[in-house]
Amino acid sequence: MSDSHNQFKQLVGPGESLRVMDSLRRGASRRDVLSMLLAGGMQATLAGSLAGMAVTAHAQTPRRGGRIRVAAATAAASDTLDPAKQSNQTDYSRGNMLYNGLFVLDGSLTPQPALAESYATKDAKTWVFTLRKGVSFHDGKALAPADVVFSVMRHKDPATASKAKALADQIESVKATGPNEVTVVLTAPNADLPVILGTFHFHIVKDGTTDFNAGIGTGPFKLKEFKPGVRSVVVRNEAYWKPGKPYLDEIEFVGIGDESARVNALLSGGLDLIASVDPRSVARVKSTPGYGIFTTQSGQYSDLIMRRDLGPGTNPDFALAMKHLFDRELMKKTIALDHAVLANDQPIDPTNRFHFAGLPQRPFDLDKAKFHLQKSGVTGKVPVVASPAAMYSVETALLLQQSGQRIGLELEVKRMPADDYWSNHWLNSPVGFGNVNPRPSADVLLTQFFQSDAAWNESRWKNPKFDQLLLASRAETDFGKRKQMYADMQTLIHQEAGIGIPLFLASIDGHSSKLKGLSPIPLGGLMGYSFAENVWLDA
Repeated sequence: MSDSHNQFKQLVGPGESLRVMDSLRRGASRRDVLSMLLAGGMQATLAGSLAGMAVTAHAQTPRRGGRIRVAAATAAASDTLDPAKQSNQTDYSRGNMLYNGLFVLDGSLTPQPALAESYATKDAKTWVFTLRKGVSFHDGKALAPADVVFSVMRHKDPATASKAKALADQIESVKATGPNEVTVVLTAPNADLPVILGTFHFHIVKDGTTDFNAGIGTGPFKLKEFKPGVRSVVVRNEAYWKPGKPYLDEIEFVGIGDESARVNALLSGGLDLIASVDPRSVARVKSTPGYGIFTTQSGQYSDLIMRRDLGPGTNPDFALAMKHLFDRELMKKTIALDHAVLANDQPIDPTNRFHFAGLPQRPFDLDKAKFHLQKSGVTGKVPVVASPAAMYSVETALLLQQSGQRIGLELEVKRMPADDYWSNHWLNSPVGFGNVNPRPSADVLLTQFFQSDAAWNESRWKNPKFDQLLLASRAETDFGKRKQMYADMQTLIHQEAGIGIPLFLASIDGHSSKLKGLSPIPLGGLMGYSFAENVWLDA
């Protein structure tokens, strides 16, 4: 029930509220409600105010039923239902339809209880979690501690090839310590453990699961169809543990790599919600009756990757030359159309409490770029791989190419199709682009993308001092000292890593005006990929 519905109920009483809301459900207008209230002897001014409140409350009250079609921006044969292997917005969104974690992150990225009803810790090293009762998997099996033990510990096994192994390495043991209790012991204290366990990869699956194609979880929807790279169809889980949720009967979920094709499909009525709208399409969507735009500013970024283990990036001066070729202000205005904030080759954005604002902004400086290029000794054509799959990477690469020509650097932009970019080119190209979705904490981001042995260490930059600081920061309870550690780590990345981050990007989604319930969660677009259980269709 919405806040305005509760307020209306308090003002007119539960009986009158029920009568008014029932009338609205049957098609009554604001004038009809006003007549009802006046007939009951209410003063005209008050009745007019309450009639407006009732109509607003009715509009905000989630309606059950209906089917929607949604398109994310990626689709690949590598699409997966295994939470450990998810790697893009399509996987994350689908995972949130089928599974739950011990925690879920809210609009301020604070962990809220999900499958873990409560927790306790005295030293941030040993954590005791009490599991929620009355939760069952899609096949009817009751949630048990063994499912949590299996789901968390499998990330530590190299054979699992988990994308979250770098996060799980700090977990020493997970054991069932009661009929409804699990105890997690870490190798060293980490006050952010509930945040980590609230990330997508740590969704809970059934004990012993090896085949994930059935998508059996405890989530709001059950899997009806899954064709990797094509589409998924899910239907409402009638036994979901959250009362009244989800609202929709069915969701068809597809991935469409081409942005113009996504927008055209939305505006032609073929889709109800689409991810990753280009700023150039915003005016078109807004001006089309029956459609709207939903924007989420976050720590998402597309980064220039210069691998430190092969290609021209093995020379640190080449990386510095490239970073000085970013005309960030121009990019913000002409590429992102101001749907972004300036970045400084550091991965923690200004909305994060550990963002280091004291790092001097790296300028667009052709003289410095030329100095470092000549010092690097790199000559000849340098291939740069870009794709629409990595937001704005093609436009950024072309701007870099123009700037490069002014210092005698020949950049050969190789535009790759969005399909299979992540499996074929990302992490494989000596010079290319990535796109990093927002992460729930500084520790998760730095662990997954910059720790020396992380699977997603994009530029293969290895720095023992950084690794030591990362480990120490988790156990540091003094906020000021911890913030200084994060500042030192951001400085090291800014100076040494083969990563250039010019902007932090806003996520822009397009939707039918009939789709209600969207609110920003700064993990990314589509409500931080958790739209499925929160949206509903207006009548």
